[in-house]
Amino acid sequence: MGAKNVCLMTDKNLSQLPPVQMVMDSLVKNGINFKVYDNVRVEPTDRSFMEAIEFVKKGAFDAYVAVGGGSTMDTCKAANLYASSPHSDFLDYVNAPIGKGKPVSVPLKPLIAVPTTSGTGSETTGVAIFDYEHLKVKTGIASRAIKPTLGLIDPLHTLHMPDRVVANSGFDVLCHALESYTALPYHMRSPCPSNPITRPAYQGSNPISDIWAVHALRIVAKYLKRAVRNPDDLEARSNMHLASAFAGIGFGNAGVHLCHGMSYPISGLVKTYKAKDYNVDHPLVPHGLSVVLTSPAVFTFTAQMSPERHLETAEILGAHTRTARIADAGPILADTLRKFLYDLDVDDGLAAIGYSKADIPALVKGTLPQERVTKLAPRPQSEEDLSALFEASMKLY
Repeated sequence: MGAKNVCLMTDKNLSQLPPVQMVMDSLVKNGINFKVYDNVRVEPTDRSFMEAIEFVKKGAFDAYVAVGGGSTMDTCKAANLYASSPHSDFLDYVNAPIGKGKPVSVPLKPLIAVPTTSGTGSETTGVAIFDYEHLKVKTGIASRAIKPTLGLIDPLHTLHMPDRVVANSGFDVLCHALESYTALPYHMRSPCPSNPITRPAYQGSNPISDIWAVHALRIVAKYLKRAVRNPDDLEARSNMHLASAFAGIGFGNAGVHLCHGMSYPISGLVKTYKAKDYNVDHPLVPHGLSVVLTSPAVFTFTAQMSPERHLETAEILGAHTRTARIADAGPILADTLRKFLYDLDVDDGLAAIGYSKADIPALVKGTLPQERVTKLAPRPQSEEDLSALFEASMKLY
């Protein structure tokens, strides 16, 4: 790439761990100048994005290396974008209706993504997600232009994840695969954009994404429990790391729908819950956990639109579906997911992470702006539907 001045981006926790050390050793050995930015926030906010953007604008970098989970990779994508478009206002590229959702027409610098979790698949996608603090809701930037140039998927980088981080990031892979496989089919998405540059990054389920999603789901079914239970199981951790990238290639083109749309207020409105195994100084519902807690309710709701696909995914996850009635696809997949989550010691629904019935209106209000993903659900949903889905997710078992 001929880079002379590189920004290495990571978070405070990872900056002390071997993956970052390996990257620094490699840069030093090859005589490449670099500066480290290790102030990435786990579950980034607009403010934490802007701090990173300020840093990179001053640095005049000609390439970026992001070493970390989705938070680091997403922060780095945003920093690269706004440093390459220095006169843009922050909201210019943020998804509508919160931002202006302008298409990106400037060239960006090369970005090498080195994932250390097996979850977001952010090394493969043109999406960067953050909490917009003013509205207490997650939103993001979505454009093919911010996709990393290169992803380095090395399973040895995942051996430092504690078991809850493995579980929660694995749930993100699970939902990426399930949601992209059951998303609105690409030929049913409307209206058709007048110009190709305004085509969304998320196209709806399509025959190519389907292959990646189903393959990722098979790996999750086989290896996630092993990866959580035994940190030294290199085969399981390696396969989950690949599944994360596979699901990323799938949903990065097809998109996700309701589990993700509803997850953004669940993490954005967090009160005091602090997830086990996360080394942070603020309340935190990890993204993968916020996504998976609504999955039994969501897939019960969407099953009537493509019951065969819902049954097929239930079977991959271990359900016996040979004698199942097609009308029972939703409940069968929901029960299969509940058992899967129960086996992995997941909190018993939204109530267990601090929410109650009284919070449902705020959770619904936080889901409504997520049109980029909610419109990809195979079944349209009213505010009453969303309320019922949150209510059904208060308790899982």
